[in-house]
Amino acid sequence: MRQERNNIILTTDSYKVSHHRQYPPGTTGVYSFFESRGGIDPTTTFFGLQYILKRYMEGAVVTADDIEEARELFAAHFGDRTLFNEQGWRYILNEHGGRLPVRVRAVPEGTTVPNHNVLMTIENTDPRVAWLTNYLETLLVQVWYPTTVCTQSRAMRATILSYLERTGTPESIDFKLHDFGYRGSTSVESAGIGGAAHLVNFKGTDTVAALVVAKRYYHEQMAGFSIPAAEHSTITSWGREHETDAFRNMLTSYPTGLVAVVSDSYDIFKAVSEIWGDTLRAEVLKREGIVVIRPDSGDPPKTVLEVLKRLGERFDTSTNSKGYRVLDPHVRVIQGDGIDRLMVPRILTVMEKAGWSADNIAFGSGGGLLQKVNRDTQAFAFKCSAAEVGGTWRDVYKSPVTDPLKRSKAGRMKLIRVGDEYKTVREREPGADLLELVFENGTLIRDQTFADIRTRALL
Repeated sequence: MRQERNNIILTTDSYKVSHHRQYPPGTTGVYSFFESRGGIDPTTTFFGLQYILKRYMEGAVVTADDIEEARELFAAHFGDRTLFNEQGWRYILNEHGGRLPVRVRAVPEGTTVPNHNVLMTIENTDPRVAWLTNYLETLLVQVWYPTTVCTQSRAMRATILSYLERTGTPESIDFKLHDFGYRGSTSVESAGIGGAAHLVNFKGTDTVAALVVAKRYYHEQMAGFSIPAAEHSTITSWGREHETDAFRNMLTSYPTGLVAVVSDSYDIFKAVSEIWGDTLRAEVLKREGIVVIRPDSGDPPKTVLEVLKRLGERFDTSTNSKGYRVLDPHVRVIQGDGIDRLMVPRILTVMEKAGWSADNIAFGSGGGLLQKVNRDTQAFAFKCSAAEVGGTWRDVYKSPVTDPLKRSKAGRMKLIRVGDEYKTVREREPGADLLELVFENGTLIRDQTFADIRTRALL
């Protein structure tokens, strides 16, 4: 797959271009860290840094052409040719072969850490480029997105699993939340990294870009799976009077296995009771596989409950060992409209109260999974906490009187475990550091696999 070359010098905020002049005289080291300062979830599941490092920072990423391009762009941007640190970037090119002289340490991806703890640190390794540490903030902080999606997806997994444990089969959890988010993403790249973040916790997806990211950057040959499924165009193109023929075509085109059929093009309740539950009932029951009925409009809890009720009337049900009703194994439901972390428990709650097992349903989530997040969802921040000036390291922090919650950590730090608890402490304090060296001087030091990340996320 063809990739456009990235100019690392341009992956920053405009104001950072001028920062090389702003540090105290004699500054030879800048050390910064990344953390969640709070957020919706009390813990954060770290994911996506390896993608950023491999995609943008690994190898000789600075060229003479890059420097020239940046020089001309910033001259026009600022109206001043003196602001751009051309000398600094040429030093990196000439002395380091275009490789970035920085060191990045981070928790292993897939690790779930309580908020207010360090997740990643970065510092320069060449005293002549102390300004480079925070120049790279803009790019590195974008790990907030896959980390937030991974955190949210993991929370939704926990919610669904709790209902399965009470009413159904917990072993089916891996395919209970399907990624429908590709078309609703802001770009192919965001779909890829966000979709891969979801696949840390589940194995169902229609976001092909996520499969590419997991394979190319995390060594996973096939991270997610899908099934044949109808969309409205493939049903409505038959015409309203031939909706039954459209449904039958799905059965004959895919005579075995799972197949999903959107059934609300006209009247979801008539489709369930009269077409699936009457005209095509015998064909559904003799088919070797499961027909998954998909409502796609209306109030989700009410619609799902009514669809289950009508399917239960037309197809046999059984009562499982936990006392909840389960549809005939030839039919199930997937709700893919309006699904986010708040809607899932609403639907499962009304199902449980009505005596339906969570085994009867799966969910598809698009914007609610990949787009209803921002950097403040988990309150991510990247701050400088130490600087070496005149050969001595000094603590660096902010402490705004207007917002005590934004006081930042000071000093060089590490992450340790004390019993079952994570704790961020100063680097010199006792305890094994859980932050691992992942990148140094243009080289990826620790190459993590998707399989290992998945295992870690389950802990």
